[in-house]
Amino acid sequence: MPRVGIFAQRAKDRPNPIGITAVKILALTPDSVIVSGLDAINDTPVIDLKPYYPHYDCVSNALVPEWVDRLMQGYF
Repeated sequence: MPRVGIFAQRAKDRPNPIGITAVKILALTPDSVIVSGLDAINDTPVIDLKPYYPHYDCVSNALVPEWVDRLMQGYF
């Protein structure tokens, strides 16, 4: 595995626990939002919801290094 910094991974002990994930909204209730595809560990607080802006939020043809798959094997 290559040496990478803490911000290059999804470790639970990151010094900055704030993450950003584009998700699909499945349902809305008076007190919750049900989503799929959230990149978070159970009980992670959600501090903000924003609309999806394709101009800013979309990364076309993103390249992911092969070590990311090895790093995430068995993680969840």
